[in-house]
Amino acid sequence: MSSSEQLRPTALDAVHRALGATMTDFAGWDMPLRYGSERDEHVAVRTRAGLFDLSHMGEITVTGPEAAALLNFALVGNLASAGVGRARYTMICRTDGGILDDLIVYRLAEAEFLVVANASNAQTVLDALRERSAGFDAEVRDDRDAYALIAVQGPESPGILKALTDADLDGLAYYTGLPGTVAGVPALIARTGYTGEDGFELFVEPGHAVALWQALTEAGAGAGLVPCGLSCRDTLRLEAGMPLYGHELSTALTPFDAGLGRVVKFEKEGDFVGRAALREAADRAASTPPRVLVGLVAEGRRVPRAGYQVVSGGEVIGEVTSGTPSPTLGRPIAMAYVDAAHAAPGTPGVGVDIRGSHEPYEVVALPFYRRQK
Repeated sequence: MSSSEQLRPTALDAVHRALGATMTDFAGWDMPLRYGSERDEHVAVRTRAGLFDLSHMGEITVTGPEAAALLNFALVGNLASAGVGRARYTMICRTDGGILDDLIVYRLAEAEFLVVANASNAQTVLDALRERSAGFDAEVRDDRDAYALIAVQGPESPGILKALTDADLDGLAYYTGLPGTVAGVPALIARTGYTGEDGFELFVEPGHAVALWQALTEAGAGAGLVPCGLSCRDTLRLEAGMPLYGHELSTALTPFDAGLGRVVKFEKEGDFVGRAALREAADRAASTPPRVLVGLVAEGRRVPRAGYQVVSGGEVIGEVTSGTPSPTLGRPIAMAYVDAAHAAPGTPGVGVDIRGSHEPYEVVALPFYRRQK
């Protein structure tokens, strides 16, 4: 970003600065990276609760009699089969099967859907949906300015939110959303998240964001709620084995290459963008698996980073996509694509080339961390 371009602040910008947050450029947004210790923020989410500003995410509303048909054509999932109030994790792909973005889509009404894209890909997704809407009786609307998004994540999050809403949170299953009121603020209350913990994402008008943040902060004070930045969000999602676009996902990979072929619904009615290429990718994955996404746990203390080579017997067998010190495991961890012959948990002799030194790593199944339910 050139110095002449201004970073976009969220509605909570003044709150973050008053809390002493370290701010960073994230996809053109001025976002809180951390407020203090990112390790302390991470541990708070795992053991108590954390409060996140996620207003950089890209919201796109699709409405109209053929909204479901459009999304079934434009995306790889079966959105037409989603009930009102349900959310689906899905992807939008190119005609060659390459992943443009991974998405969460909420069905708000029979003819209304909310598509939530990653900040860095929001314009790409918007443009693709508009292009693919030709011939469908449906409207694609850019709603990035219509929402602020606040998440409360962690084992104490249900109790914190219950203090502020009369919505039926006990009846709100994972990957569902319902309209309600939180601290007097109208919100879409979604039981979703990117941390591996129970939690909620609250979509509200930007003008209500500060009041909602303050109410959640006060309600969570006794439960150990702390504000959390993007840095700990990344370590939390990595421990939970959740992919990040630009790291585990890209246009160079199909969902089958990423081990996420389950999101592609060939059985749905009608054609969809990328169907033929994705069928070929599915057949390839079934016969000769490509590189497989695995977990790596360090035997030592050196931290692998994206792009580092995974090695075995002097040969390059893969590449790290994400790496970090794991507060929960107490050791460095990484996700990496490795040749299928070396992908089984416990495969001996696997290491990561860290600046010329081949550091030993254990191959493990993902995720590294799974919460107790």
